[in-house]
Amino acid sequence: MKELVLVATNLMGAIPTSIFNISSLLSLSLSENNLSSNLPSNIGLWLPNLHGLLLVGNKLTGIIPESISNASKLTLLDLNSNAFTDDILPTTIGNFSASLENIQADHCGIRGNIPNEIALGKLQILDLSNNRLQGSIPDDICPLKNMGDLRLNENELFGLIPECLGNITSLRYLYLNSNKLAFVIPTRLGNLKDISEINMSSNSLNGNLPPQLGSFKVATLIDFSMNQFTGKIPSTIIGLQNLVTLSLAHNKFQGSIPDLFGSMVSLEFLDLSYNDLSDVIPKSLETLSHLSYLNVSFNKLRGEIPNGVPFANFTIQPFMLNDALCDAPKFQVPACHTSSFHHLRKKRVALALYILLQIASILLATTFVFLFIKCRRYKSLSNVDLLPTITPPRITYQQFFRATNGFSESNLLGMGSFGSVYKAILEDTTVFAIKVFNLQVEGAFKSFDIECEIMRHIRHRNLTKVISSCSNLDFKALVLEYMPNGSLEKWLYSYNYFLDMLQRLDIMIDVACALEYLHPDYSMPLVHCDLKPNNILLDDDFVAHVSDFGIAKLLDFGENVTHTNTIATFGYIAPKFGLEGLVSTSCDVYSYGILLMETFTRLKPTDEMFFEDMTMKRWINESLPNAISHVIDTNLLKLEEEHLTAVVL
Repeated sequence: MKELVLVATNLMGAIPTSIFNISSLLSLSLSENNLSSNLPSNIGLWLPNLHGLLLVGNKLTGIIPESISNASKLTLLDLNSNAFTDDILPTTIGNFSASLENIQADHCGIRGNIPNEIALGKLQILDLSNNRLQGSIPDDICPLKNMGDLRLNENELFGLIPECLGNITSLRYLYLNSNKLAFVIPTRLGNLKDISEINMSSNSLNGNLPPQLGSFKVATLIDFSMNQFTGKIPSTIIGLQNLVTLSLAHNKFQGSIPDLFGSMVSLEFLDLSYNDLSDVIPKSLETLSHLSYLNVSFNKLRGEIPNGVPFANFTIQPFMLNDALCDAPKFQVPACHTSSFHHLRKKRVALALYILLQIASILLATTFVFLFIKCRRYKSLSNVDLLPTITPPRITYQQFFRATNGFSESNLLGMGSFGSVYKAILEDTTVFAIKVFNLQVEGAFKSFDIECEIMRHIRHRNLTKVISSCSNLDFKALVLEYMPNGSLEKWLYSYNYFLDMLQRLDIMIDVACALEYLHPDYSMPLVHCDLKPNNILLDDDFVAHVSDFGIAKLLDFGENVTHTNTIATFGYIAPKFGLEGLVSTSCDVYSYGILLMETFTRLKPTDEMFFEDMTMKRWINESLPNAISHVIDTNLLKLEEEHLTAVVL
């Protein structure tokens, strides 16, 4: 006898021990019966050829005998839906390393830890869900290169999700939901490029969702609900065109619902309820023809509920308890204004906004033309200091100390790689900025010498002026012109500050003029090497001044490229030069392009949405000219819309 199949035949009582003496058996299936009692202690001793053992859906109790490992050719072990009461499997399970491919033991009442010996080399399916397993997920699982289905959900597992799970690149199904797992999702899980379903709901996971989740290109189900995730919904998720089910409910996500959700054409189930999402429900969701379930309740959404397909089939429940949603009476929320005057106003605003966006795209596309014209206009002034030169007497360390209130944190303006900048008020009430170098940092001495040498020879209205210095063996500092409006970084990313479209354009023109002076106009071309928002300072009139020449490089006559050992800030480095330590004026031009895009989008080049092939440049190129509203800083659009509303009315 090679196969014994007695499925759903209403067998009762204990399994006869004689069955386990049929040494010729290849497959034994006694599933879906009422068999009870313990498994025989000699279950595997006389089954040397057994490949499949299926005891699903019975009432078996006790332990899983160690002798089962003597069935050394077993490839499938299915014990689902029984009532075992001891450790999941004996440590002798390791004897199956050359054969066992499929272990299924869900709903078995098993408790204890997952044994390290479960790491069987040929294992493809491991289902230990719906038990009472405790402890952490062992790293020993990670070398299982053939694993395609891992289900540890509905247990009491705690601790971290092992980062090395990202090494099991064969995984298609990963279910870790309903445990007590904590901390963040490892970024290495982005390596699971063939994952089809991933469920980590109902844990205590927190932090931001890693942008690497955008690698799940073939995923059809993602469920991270019932956790404590924060931050914005990562835009990288939006590129998952095969996604059918997405649940991010019961977290602490903030910001708006990404408009590009409308591009997820396969989406049928979307649950964003119980978060802190704000702004409007994107009308782009109307294009999701397969969407049959949507829930955005218990957020802070406002504005009109879209009325196209599939919204026509929804009830009020998915929209309940938001800030200010409005629509027709069917949703039992306040009606939006529907007068003809209101519609006319909306059309006018929409038309005006469309015109504004086209103008904005033209501005961005032709910025360099404006820069060239304006820089040439400034050229006659390039070598003239337009601000009065303030030359204090030589300043001692004691004067520095008093002027900064003992280098107090209340006087701290900012910190850089080589030191800190303080606001200093001298006894005659003159205000300066003092850059104090941290001489404990490698490279600080050289940075001080470079900045002193460079700033002694250059002079331009868009460069920060070095007025004096203090230098001895244990203290080095520069006295700089004070910039009351701080850095461009502050004005872009602080909630209490805002720059309108023209201010941003003027700032970028100022920076371009500074570069035009440093590159071709200066007697020896000078490469700044670290152009970024923190190094653009704004004076009383919001004139921009390029600062921090601590890693700048001078090019000799006829020299186009030089070498540096100090790498600039990641995200602003020209790939062709910076990563190899080679710099040229082209590096500054590249950094300027990044800075230009960042200034008008209010997104850093290191934002989580930019990874692998999706760079800031590519994102903007793909959005112009028809989707500029997706890339322009939303605060700019809101301000212009309010202004245009007032104009057209």
